[in-house]
Amino acid sequence: MIARNRGFTMPVSSIKTFTEQFVEDMFDSPHLVFAAKSDVAEIQLLNKIIKNIEKEVKTQIQLRKSFQMLLTIPGIGDILALTIMLEVGDIKRFYKVGNYCSYCRCVKSQRLSNGKKKGQGNRKNGNRYLAWAYVEAAHFATRYCSGARRLYQRKKAKANGAVATKALANKLARASYYIMRDQVPFDEKKLFV
Repeated sequence: MIARNRGFTMPVSSIKTFTEQFVEDMFDSPHLVFAAKSDVAEIQLLNKIIKNIEKEVKTQIQLRKSFQMLLTIPGIGDILALTIMLEVGDIKRFYKVGNYCSYCRCVKSQRLSNGKKKGQGNRKNGNRYLAWAYVEAAHFATRYCSGARRLYQRKKAKANGAVATKALANKLARASYYIMRDQVPFDEKKLFV
């Protein structure tokens, strides 16, 4: 609505802070003011509902130490950490980090011989919820972590955005494997060199 009627865009984080007076000053038409006030009220209500849901979910789940360690990774918040913790279960069931990344659908499943494609494994094998969680974490990490942003831009320059996001998701999955296995906090220097 702002882009259509005012000719510029605003980030959602600033829209969440709008007051009624600010909305009235932004638009000339009373219809636009009414619509904008309705949108702001809806955003505030939905944010309140989301916080209540997250609070209720946290009370129902027994949090492990790995949950607190996952929260140290940039791009992983409460919901993604809960998803990863619950979907992984015991991290010791994965023999190596490669097995874990494969389970998270962060690596390709094709067979190569001498640089030629000789077949493709089961692409749908693994956990789709972990695949989603790490892609979401990659999106958030590119916003808030400078090391992740540099890696993403480097990969995007060579390929495209989807490949760059998946590469960053793979890096985050590898990091989370070691974080959950060793119960240590995230260290950006080790991941983004």
